[in-house]
Amino acid sequence: MKKHSLVIQGHPTSVSLEDAFWEALKEIALTRQVSLTSLIADIDARRTTNLSSALRVFVLNEIQKKVSF
Repeated sequence: MKKHSLVIQGHPTSVSLEDAFWEALKEIALTRQVSLTSLIADIDARRTTNLSSALRVFVLNEIQKKVSF
């Protein structure tokens, strides 16, 4: 797990995420043609839990959309 620092809406923040989640977020941002910071800011604006958890759930939901169980 690594701590990643970024600025969201002018406020510095950091999130602790496993590399796999961080890489998945970067890939999703690339696919959507948005910056990683922009993607995280969007997730941050809609979250109801802490940011690290919200990011993990977001990645999981994106993967579940692509995989049928």
